[in-house]
Order: sequence, then C-alpha cells, then structure tokens
Amino acid sequence: MKGDHVVFIQDQREAEQFLREVGADEAGVRWMKTKAVFRAVKLKDIPCPAANIIKQEMLSKGGEAAVKRGTVSGQGTTDVLLLGTVKQYQRLIKKLRMQPFGLKKIADELSEMLKNIEGTGPTVMQLPRGQELVLGQRTLVMGILNVTPDSFSDGGHYYSFAAAVERALAIEEEGADILDIGGMSTRPGHAPIPPEEELARVLPVVEALAGRINIPISVDTYRATVARACLEAGAGIINDVGGLLFDSEMAQVVAELQAPVVVMHNRMPNRPPEGYRNLIDEMIEDLQVSLERAEQAGIPKKNIIIDPGVGFGKIGEENFVILKRLREFKSLGYPLLLGVSRKSFIGAALNLPVGERLEGSLAAAVIGILNGADIVRVHDVEATKRVATIADAVK
Repeated sequence: MKGDHVVFIQDQREAEQFLREVGADEAGVRWMKTKAVFRAVKLKDIPCPAANIIKQEMLSKGGEAAVKRGTVSGQGTTDVLLLGTVKQYQRLIKKLRMQPFGLKKIADELSEMLKNIEGTGPTVMQLPRGQELVLGQRTLVMGILNVTPDSFSDGGHYYSFAAAVERALAIEEEGADILDIGGMSTRPGHAPIPPEEELARVLPVVEALAGRINIPISVDTYRATVARACLEAGAGIINDVGGLLFDSEMAQVVAELQAPVVVMHNRMPNRPPEGYRNLIDEMIEDLQVSLERAEQAGIPKKNIIIDPGVGFGKIGEENFVILKRLREFKSLGYPLLLGVSRKSFIGAALNLPVGERLEGSLAAAVIGILNGADIVRVHDVEATKRVATIADAVK
C-alpha cells in the first residue's frame, strides 16, 4: 500500500510522537507508548531458583526469557536474557517485588536500568568555583591539551609553558566546552614519570589559565597528589584514566574537594593474555568496581561521568564493538564520555598515520554521539563541534 513502511522506535518519547501522528487520543498515547518500545536486558549470575521464577513470570506477561540449559534443576546460577516491551517489564517488576530469592532487589535494579536507558533529560553538574556543565542538552566537546614530550598524537607540540597557554586559548576559541590538560602520556607502552615531574608540567598551566579562560579545566591524571594540587589551583574536573583504582587516595581527594570525576575503564596494565570472554559484560563489571569505590569514598553520583576507555586494554575490533554497543553503558545511569580522537584502531582501519586520522576520528565521534555519548574528548575541536551539531540534530 502507498506509504506503508516499518518504523523504528527507540524510546517512549519517539513512541509518543508516532502515536500522536496517527491521531491517537492522549489517554491512548499514555497507555500504548510502553507497548511500543522493545528492550533486551541481560541479568548476570542469577541463582537458578530465582531465574526460573523470572522466566515463568516474563512468559506469563507475553515476553521471553532465555536461560542456560538445565536451569530448571534449580542448581547453580545462570545469566538471563529478557526480551519484552516496556509494558511487559513494568508488569514483571511489579510481580517480582512480591517474590522470594532476592527478587525484590533484582526488580529494583531492573527498574533502574530501564529508567536510565530512557534518560531523564538535561542535568546540571555543579563544578567548584560556581561553574557548571549542562549534560544531555547537546554534546559537549572536551579539547585535549597534552603538555608532554611523548603523547601519541601531539607529544612535544605544547610542551613549553607559552605554547601550552597559547593552545589552551585556541581550544576555547574553537568552541570547546571543557579543556582537558594532561602532563603524562598514557599511551600503550608509555614510561611513567615521577608525580613531581607530572605536577611541574601541569600545575603552572592550570594556574595561568584558571582566571583567564571561561570554560572548565579538567586534569587528566590518576595521581591523587596531582589532582589535589590542580583542583586547589583552579581546575574543576579530574579525568582519571585509572578509574579511581590506580591510586588508593584519589577517590578521597575527589570527594573532599567536591569535584566531578571521569571514571575510565582501563585494563591496560593487567589485560589477561586470553583477552575478554565477554567484552561489554566485563567492562560493565569493572566499572561497577570503580563506582563502588566512588560510593565508599562519598563521591555523589551526580559528580560522576564514565568513560569506556576506548584503546585502553582493548585491541582492534574490540574498540568498534564498544562504539556499536556504547548505549549499553547508559544502563549504569551516568553521563558518558567518549575518547576516540586519532587513536590507533582508527589508524589501523584506514592504514593511516596519526596526522591523517581526522575523518576517521570525526566518523567515530558521530557514531558515539548517536549511540549515547554526552561528551567527546578530541584534538580537533572546531571540526568535531560542527559534526556534533549535526549528530545532535539527528539524535
């Protein structure tokens, strides 16, 4: 028939739009929107007695639940893959909250994940000294400033104090929303430097810029001593490539100084030779360890951003898998930062050196934005700002 076609509905907001387009009344829109959105949810290591109840209840609501063979015996644990509409999940959650075997807790976690995926609209993150970041309204661009002699992309270009300050001002002029300053290379195979040397590189630049630029300053470090000094000098965010796990004092410093922190996934120091059994599952489990560390230290959830750590302890195809499945990290309920600019997986795919990876970096950034990234960390600020504007218009 003329005009017939399949439509793709990502969330309840889109469902409302389609329902109103066909002229459904508002009561019908409210009732049907949860039936229009399909979700697949993976639950990990569920005791088999609980998994059997989940499966029975989901089937009774018209959905599906896949478990491993032999789960019916009630022995051991199993992962559970749930398949259903938001409406079916709502009915399942209501029933599970009345069941034994820890199912009330599972129901609460399931409800929270589904809410996180839908999103809650723009949120304001308060920074020290009265600055703020508005997340979820549009994609924010974090401009990279490496004051190092050996970073993989621009090592040595801005190593001098004058060159670093000049580049920082240019990054702001190009439209960056955040300036990220790093004093030690974290590329694969890098040689760590003493904390005193890292601080000597970064601190003078932070001090010079703190009262001079209008955008927040982030400091890329996993060391608590560097973080403390830079926050006290005027930085507003800590970008921790160690995910609060490389320095036992980092979480306490961030909590004490009430600074937002980027918690990155990073297995680079101890990636097992056999690699990942299940990439996204294990990354989320690892991030949950970091997030528990943050909670124990008293860092409020509203001050946390997560980063999947593309290129850090991941190889080749794994980085493209992260880009493709990036939205799954939104299940955790935190804003998402993505750093793909000029990285080696782009160079390998295009067979191009670092200086010729602009198009690949922009393409990866757009894919990330369409799949849920709230912030993109980049070298090429102006070009990324332009493509992010287009990606936001589509999103």
